[in-house]
Amino acid sequence: MTNLERILTYFKTIASIPHCSREAGELREYLARFGQEVGYEVLEDSAGNLLMRRGKPKLCLQGHYDMVCVGNAPEIELIERERWLEARDSSLGADNGMAIAMMMALMEEGAELEFLLTADEEVGLVGAKALAFELQSPYLLNLDTEEAGEVYIGCAGGVDIVGRRSCERLPDHRPAWRVRLCGLPGGHSGVDIDKGIPNAIKELAQALAEDEELGLVSFVGGERRNSIPVHAEAVVRSAKRPEPGDAFDFTVEEAEDAQEGVFADSDRLLRLLATAPHGVVSRNEELQIPQQSLNLAQVDFSLSGCRIDYSLRAMSDGDLQSLADRTETLLHRYGFEVSREEAYPAWKPEVNEFTLKVAEFLKEEFGHSEMKAIHAGLECGILSQKYPQIKMASIGPTIENPHSVRERVDLESVERTFGALKKIIGEIE
Repeated sequence: MTNLERILTYFKTIASIPHCSREAGELREYLARFGQEVGYEVLEDSAGNLLMRRGKPKLCLQGHYDMVCVGNAPEIELIERERWLEARDSSLGADNGMAIAMMMALMEEGAELEFLLTADEEVGLVGAKALAFELQSPYLLNLDTEEAGEVYIGCAGGVDIVGRRSCERLPDHRPAWRVRLCGLPGGHSGVDIDKGIPNAIKELAQALAEDEELGLVSFVGGERRNSIPVHAEAVVRSAKRPEPGDAFDFTVEEAEDAQEGVFADSDRLLRLLATAPHGVVSRNEELQIPQQSLNLAQVDFSLSGCRIDYSLRAMSDGDLQSLADRTETLLHRYGFEVSREEAYPAWKPEVNEFTLKVAEFLKEEFGHSEMKAIHAGLECGILSQKYPQIKMASIGPTIENPHSVRERVDLESVERTFGALKKIIGEIE
């Protein structure tokens, strides 16, 4: 079998085992058994992280074994289209399952390395935050970036802002209507935030806010904090059928099972969602990526109260703090109590002999290589604080549209990335 065939065999096995974030225990157990069977010491901590090592390793390879489940996932039907691998009506899980598959191929060969497999990266880098393993390697290579041939040496920090408030209701006996917006492209709330992808929450709110006569019964939208919302649904009361316009494929139907009453400040709540900031706040011209961004990720306005979830990112901890402060101020203005959750630090870019060597071997494989930073959270931000003595870099194959049903991975880039990885290992060993 070729290297790519071996990697794909392992990836197909990974894809067949459910491993959505917070629900990846079965895959964790499988990976631990695999490591033991091929002769590695296997350690597991209380957060579900795995450390596998053999010999006297000088390099640690790191990735996470959970995935963002969108669409039909965790039921994943793989489809190969020429050089691309994708999934039918679901996210693929190449982020970060392809990294795990490459690690398994190296373990099968008996490479004297450390393999650090972290839990629940996609829901706030939970596993990385809880790490307490003693790593032996002086170098660490994260395999969770999505642009083949490039070396990532910095990443954004992030924090989630959650606003909660009670919402007074008033009686309203007008007919109830359910208005839906479904099937928008979606995407990663970090790397895709500057691509002009529409946010279903904002688009639906803007369409409804045009009609000041509407009473809002409920509004629910978004799938998870680190994805740009694909779906949103509102139930409204109005004497006439709402007309949200034709900018998107809205659907309107009678809602006979609607909750009683409407929000006392329906206009104000719709105006908040329609005008709430979303997207790129500022850019880093040197790195040519967003400096600050925020994703209006999830909304749940219902009988139980009103809740808004924001995902914020910034390339420096100071900029993240200022963006979080401004977002809190906005939500306070509308009566929300605010909490901050799942914070993680930025990873400050650093060029050193390790990053230069990684770039050298990638250039041999791809004909180009550039050192970059990414506007998304990498576990290197946390790992560099926990293990300041270890030099780190991040690479990976080309993955398009992660965290969406359009996710796909370039198989040629998987093969070449693995080739470069073998050269890096040979040089360091």
